[in-house]
Amino acid sequence: MFDMPKGHKTPKNKSNAEVDGGIGVDWGKTSRDYAEHRPGPPLSFYQRLAALEIGLPGQTVLDLGTGTGVIARQMARQGCKVWATDISDTQVKMAQTLATEENLDITFATASAETTKFADHRFDVITAHQCFLYFDLDKALPAILKMLKPNGVLVISHFSWLPLICDIAKASEQLILRHNPKWQAHSYSGRTYPNYPGMHPQFHYSGYFYYDVETPFTRESWRGRIRASRGVGASMNAAEIAAFDAAHAEMLETMTEGDFTVTHRIDAHIFSAGSVEN
Repeated sequence: MFDMPKGHKTPKNKSNAEVDGGIGVDWGKTSRDYAEHRPGPPLSFYQRLAALEIGLPGQTVLDLGTGTGVIARQMARQGCKVWATDISDTQVKMAQTLATEENLDITFATASAETTKFADHRFDVITAHQCFLYFDLDKALPAILKMLKPNGVLVISHFSWLPLICDIAKASEQLILRHNPKWQAHSYSGRTYPNYPGMHPQFHYSGYFYYDVETPFTRESWRGRIRASRGVGASMNAAEIAAFDAAHAEMLETMTEGDFTVTHRIDAHIFSAGSVEN
């Protein structure tokens, strides 16, 4: 394990209101497309975590920024005892609906990462998938430390398309930028950040993994996946979304023949919790 350097200053990540030039991000607007078309990581992701003794039956898991509950539901399927929170009440309601349809026992609540509170040392695992960049780390990290059991783990993960090596993803991003030039989450190179400089010094960096997968889509499901993104459904109004989607459908008709795959990168960074000073 590698301790973070002393004398660090924990940086504040951007809030939803600050990203993309302050245009405002509301993930609740994307809930329907998010639930139907935004795929979660494949089973291989959870298998790799399980090999590291993360997500095992009986473990207590808290999924922060759960969205529609993709991570939470898979952890519950694996026999974990799962709680999940999200800042969007609309997302939480969708996540609860999907969990109920599968008869999964998950406790959901509407709360930001900074205001999520449970008893001290309650969780073996806390996950933050595709959402850590939105957390106010000065507030969220001490709260996470208090909720984790001694030697419990924080898993920060992502599942992102790679536009620099996938022509379809690149073309879709270029179209988003024509309709929403303030969108900043484009041109992801696949670079990972294993050291996470500025993490709380009581977190010990345990390691990470990353790998690429070819994720299958139809034209319809890729349109839905793009609508369920920050640059489209979470920030555009209804008329803007409709105009973008029509242009996207036309573009895909010319670029693709039937089903296709989009290259995605999976990464997971794992931190073990040290003692908490009261």
